[in-house]
Amino acid sequence: MKTLLRRFWIGLLALAPILVLLNLALFALRAATWHPNAAIAEAKHYEVEIIRDEYGAPHIYGKRDVDVAFGLSYAHAEDDFKTMQQMIPFYRGQLAREIGLDGAPIDFLVHWLDVRRQVGENYERVLSPQIRAHLKAYADGLNYYAAMHPMEVDPRLFPITPQDLTVGFSLQHLLFYGFESHVTKLFADSPQIELASVQDSASLTRHIGAAGLPVGSNAFAINGNKSSDGATRIMINSHQPLTGPVAWYEAHVKSDEGWDMHGGVFPGMPFIAKGFNPDIGYGVTVNKPDLVDVYRLKLNPENNDEYILDGTPRPLESRRHWLKIKLFGNFYLPVPRTLLRTAHGPALETAHGTYALRFAGMGEIRQPVQWMAMNKARNLEQFKKAMSMQAIVSFNFIYADRSGDIYFLHNGRIPKRAAGWDWQKYLPGDRSDLIWDEQISFSEMPQLSNPSSGYLLSTNQDPFRVTAANDNLPRENYPPELGLQTRMTNRADRGLTMFAEAERMSEADFIAVKWDKFYDPKSRAMEYVRRIGDMEFEAGSLHAKGQAILAAWNGDTARDNRQAALGVCLLSEEWKAEQAGRPAPDITPVYNTCLEELMSSFGRLDPKWRERNRLLRGKTDLPLGGGPDVLRAIYGLPEKDGRLKAVAGDGLVVYTTWDKNGKQSAGMVHNFGAASSRPASPHYDDQAPLYAAEQFRPVALTRGDLLKTRHSVTRLPLD
Repeated sequence: MKTLLRRFWIGLLALAPILVLLNLALFALRAATWHPNAAIAEAKHYEVEIIRDEYGAPHIYGKRDVDVAFGLSYAHAEDDFKTMQQMIPFYRGQLAREIGLDGAPIDFLVHWLDVRRQVGENYERVLSPQIRAHLKAYADGLNYYAAMHPMEVDPRLFPITPQDLTVGFSLQHLLFYGFESHVTKLFADSPQIELASVQDSASLTRHIGAAGLPVGSNAFAINGNKSSDGATRIMINSHQPLTGPVAWYEAHVKSDEGWDMHGGVFPGMPFIAKGFNPDIGYGVTVNKPDLVDVYRLKLNPENNDEYILDGTPRPLESRRHWLKIKLFGNFYLPVPRTLLRTAHGPALETAHGTYALRFAGMGEIRQPVQWMAMNKARNLEQFKKAMSMQAIVSFNFIYADRSGDIYFLHNGRIPKRAAGWDWQKYLPGDRSDLIWDEQISFSEMPQLSNPSSGYLLSTNQDPFRVTAANDNLPRENYPPELGLQTRMTNRADRGLTMFAEAERMSEADFIAVKWDKFYDPKSRAMEYVRRIGDMEFEAGSLHAKGQAILAAWNGDTARDNRQAALGVCLLSEEWKAEQAGRPAPDITPVYNTCLEELMSSFGRLDPKWRERNRLLRGKTDLPLGGGPDVLRAIYGLPEKDGRLKAVAGDGLVVYTTWDKNGKQSAGMVHNFGAASSRPASPHYDDQAPLYAAEQFRPVALTRGDLLKTRHSVTRLPLD
């Protein structure tokens, strides 16, 4: 045996030079389509000025929208080219070829849903010349950066195309509303949901959080009916991972064609996703209406390549795709997969049956059109017109404007479904009357303008509990088949209580809602923690000491609180269960683990919360207040020393106000800084102290104001 192994390694070493040359040849072949000079030539069609403020945040100016889109992409690449480049294989369904087996599920999803073909066939027909030019300009900006910085570039991935960006829009909205959780369940060893039948009523109350991510966001607004000074204010606070492909990046874009928006974007997004212009502002929060239906197919017993629909056999549409999974270097393993489709939509063959899915947004590629219309809206009527496109298939929106209008929309391309069925179960796949073709209209979506209370709050909760009780929409006006969520978050319970108890709110009162760090006494989380108080422990034991600590806890997660470390440890497990739609776990083993962790790491059960809850990045190590599902939202993962490293929650927090005379002011703070993946940059973490201290930095709203501060200027194309 040893002799055989020795011969194998000798043979492999002998082949090594050939393998290296072949690897280099494959690299050169894949890079053959990248022509940096062509990207440099394209840049001459644009003229852009990028002014960075003292924190490095880019303010991008140009005569045309396309000039600014080009500059936005280039500026973002200056700060985070690493992430932007890593997104390209995702758009193309080639992630496994770059990162190996971990990318295969995403690649399968891209090709199974056939997104790239749909974009290719509909791109020029569905998107206007203006939007296509906008997407091209953004792609040109990234290509130009790549051409000018060859040492950072993987030439196999370039040039990026506007069609790549459009695929990204089509895919990402599915992941935000939890599409992948439905697919994951189908790959289980046995059916995870019962087959539906006709019922008198349906209980549509269970919604699944996005796998692996904390699902949350805050947005709230008040107008002159609630403010003590007649001002209108909006707080925009979407929660995302603090780093990576869906972490927030700040930018201000302004063209002479009316595009003037300041806020947050994701890598690959050529529009502001959340933020404000001189006249309006809007925040975005994740919602979970029922947007996916799963059908269990009845196969033809005489031919399993057919399924039965209305008593008639139909062929299962089938095509073969080869997933390419990286082995090493440029070598990959081709793995065949059969991709199925039926009249319902894409289908999967599993160990326990064959299923088809139908979901909101199938074939939709107009998201860029709607985002741009939202960016350019200047009043409530224009914003509603943009939202009526219904290209963005989920998300709640909170809106406020200079005129004092405030508005809530529970947005969703919710299917019009047959009554009497429990649509959260698997549906029988042999009935065509259950294959819906229409979604509800914009006017049928839950929405509320200018409540008499003067405030609106969205924190991923029940859309019928967003303001004072007498102003809320009546749930009974909306049929159960819509699958609208019923969950309440702690942030909703706490925020609504704060608004209800306050009379006229000053600016300080309003901002205090954002940084509030309490768990509401009636929240599910606190009810879970209180279970420990009902248990009996031996006097003087560690368990009894923990019980006393929890009995003294008022739900506060301020940095110096000594009960929060144990309390948050307990309720974090309950929060995870709530996100997954599961009952709260047995508290006894959770309690035991928390006691052990705190004693092992801190030598006591009541360390100050600041000792455990930390903002860590490079040499930055700062204490934080807040925690999971409080308005000051911080989600941490444990380090080896027992500290929690903040990884998600409050990211880019945006605040703007118009006083009673319409004069605007604004503040922002980012969790780290503008230079997301540039450790050598002074802007890698220069906002971290402000973020930890829960302070906003003022934002220059005009070019003139910006030039009065410390700044730097870049003009594109470069000389």
